[in-house]
Amino acid sequence: MQFPDSVAHLVQTDFPLASSLWLGIGGPARFFAEPTDQDELVTLVSAAARNGVAVRLLGGGSNVLASESGVDALVISMAAAPLARLAVDDTRLIAGGGTKLSHAVTHAVSAGLGGLEHLLGIPGTVGGALAGNASADGRDIGLVTAEIRVLQPSGSIVTIRGDEAQFSHRRSGLGGSIVLQATFQLDRRDSAALTKRMQKLWIVRGAARPAESSRIAMPFIDPDGATAERLIADIGLAGLREGGVSLGIRHPHFLVAEENATSVDCLRLIDRVREQVLLQTGIDLQTNLQIW
Repeated sequence: MQFPDSVAHLVQTDFPLASSLWLGIGGPARFFAEPTDQDELVTLVSAAARNGVAVRLLGGGSNVLASESGVDALVISMAAAPLARLAVDDTRLIAGGGTKLSHAVTHAVSAGLGGLEHLLGIPGTVGGALAGNASADGRDIGLVTAEIRVLQPSGSIVTIRGDEAQFSHRRSGLGGSIVLQATFQLDRRDSAALTKRMQKLWIVRGAARPAESSRIAMPFIDPDGATAERLIADIGLAGLREGGVSLGIRHPHFLVAEENATSVDCLRLIDRVREQVLLQTGIDLQTNLQIW
């Protein structure tokens, strides 16, 4: 495949993905690019669409499981600063789709704007959080989303209102589109009080993660009215192992990968957990991981 001259210098072939993913698992991407502005992003996506090449978006890499055989796609990183801008307009926070969610939260808090602080500690980008309607403490990001500008697979750009994004429990109607920018409608609050609350949340949520490994992922979405952690623990699956991966013993909603872990190990473990939870509780756990 030939990319347009304006972006050809950005594209790498057979790019190793493992080091960019939290699980540290995965083979090379057929194509990889990190556009430095919106025009380059649009050109890359349009070129891929014309040539029938799939596009995969890489945010923080916290919920991606890639095959060791490689990913036959154009993997696009949204990490460049122009795609991760943050700005405040009165009580609105405007964030680029590539902005780390944690940065958006802290920027809002420092400006004395409340409504996002409960999402602190959730990994990934603003775009990923919107696509999956990230939620914590019973409140999701969709509740404060006023407007989203998205790049469609065809290369066209459209703006939709938050109430048109079909937000539901850990879901949205944004699948297949790339979030370029989001506008959040927040509330004026005391910045010092928000900061204290944010610090407490950071301590609590940090203690709820496995400390023994940095190669972790949360493979399941909490079902409505329950948590994957509680369901898994109650039926005795904490510590369950498959090859080089296991569930955390103290934090069984985390999947922990060892050096010899493979994507097949991960998928087998996920299938075993889903099967047992369904058999014993009647709840069909949905996966949080993107399988590449």
